[in-house]
Amino acid sequence: MSDSENTAAIVPDVKDWTWVLERACPECGLETPAVVREDVAGMIRANAASWAALLGADGAALRRRPAPGVWSALEYACHVRDVFRLFHVRLGLMLTQDGPLFANWDQDETAVAKRYGEQSPAVVAEELVAAAEVLAAAFDGVAGEEQWRRTGSRSDGARFTVESFSRYLVHDPVHHLFDVTGVRHA
Repeated sequence: MSDSENTAAIVPDVKDWTWVLERACPECGLETPAVVREDVAGMIRANAASWAALLGADGAALRRRPAPGVWSALEYACHVRDVFRLFHVRLGLMLTQDGPLFANWDQDETAVAKRYGEQSPAVVAEELVAAAEVLAAAFDGVAGEEQWRRTGSRSDGARFTVESFSRYLVHDPVHHLFDVTGVRHA
């Protein structure tokens, strides 16, 4: 793959992925509606371990995009790390504020600004695992129905409870691991 193919602009994903809260994902295989909220923390940790193992591979291969405009494995890993960080912030808002409105986040702009494709796979692996642990511990700390029912909203009108937010979140890193490996969720 040429350098120009590896630096081609990413086509922004403008899909509304909240449908995964209602039915299984036909691509990655995760049955998000069946995810038990108390299992989310463990799923986050397991997913992070899979990413860390993947990031131990050859750096050049991790940086190579499978097609023009499609993120490399390293870029996806950086995105997952940042999703874990962002969702930790959003979970904190939901648990401490009444019905917070989440700030917009442009994942594609972030990928360019942070130069995802140029980051060190070893550092990304450490940061991803650390961010996953912080988020998983925060979900471990959610206690009682009152906390699981607290809400937060995106600017597009999507409204989540902590419980639906946990299931929505877990689909993202699972789906991106499928994007990179082609292995469906068991």
